[in-house]
Amino acid sequence: MAKGTGKVLAQNKKASHDYFIEETIEAGMVLTGTEIKSVRGARVQLKEAYISVMGGEAWVKNMHISPFDQGNRFNHDPLRERKLLLHKKQISELVGAVKRDGYTIVPLKMYIKDGYAKLLIGLAKGKKDYDKRHDMKKKEAKRDMERAFKDRQQ
Repeated sequence: MAKGTGKVLAQNKKASHDYFIEETIEAGMVLTGTEIKSVRGARVQLKEAYISVMGGEAWVKNMHISPFDQGNRFNHDPLRERKLLLHKKQISELVGAVKRDGYTIVPLKMYIKDGYAKLLIGLAKGKKDYDKRHDMKKKEAKRDMERAFKDRQQ
């Protein structure tokens, strides 16, 4: 299966609006039993999530995974930090880009691939306001063209 494919559970649409995505990396995650059950039920939000590197390990912070409904006292904290499973070389490349070039690391989408929960993370550079307006104009023009073409065919 290709990178970023599988049953998509959550997407961060705001990331493509706020950032230029330069590179993507697929990462596994360390989850508890009740977390993976909630993930399989697509009860995940990536909207405010971000990734930081501490002590040579990558962590995803502020990602909300809802508590499992049938969970008991062993249920998880919805906003806890979760460790990402990446190779040391990948982590060092990400840290170098963040320090040197002013990039940031953002989660793009979460999906199930071969039975495992994966997180597609992106090395991103922030957009300026005029870049965002330009992208919105392009989308609107494309939508208008498709609408006109559809009307013309009928």
